[in-house]
Amino acid sequence: MRAGKVEANLENLNRDFKLPYLPELISRKLAGAEKSILEDADMALHDKEYVRLRAELEKASEDSKLPDRPSNKEALNDLLVRVRLHPISS
Repeated sequence: MRAGKVEANLENLNRDFKLPYLPELISRKLAGAEKSILEDADMALHDKEYVRLRAELEKASEDSKLPDRPSNKEALNDLLVRVRLHPISS
């Protein structure tokens, strides 16, 4: 949001934020351990980070120049209809 664009890739985002625990969480998810359980000590850290990062995200949202709502809803709907009507076969 700070850059005025949406970036959903956590690895890309972490180049700026440098959260030391994120690479391990990404590795766990990619290894298929998405539903694994974190140790109690880890949960305290992640709970605290969740609160901190959520506050940062809310602040970034307030300061963002991104529109509140998508402006290309009709174009996206058109794309989805075309893809569904003419799927690419493998």
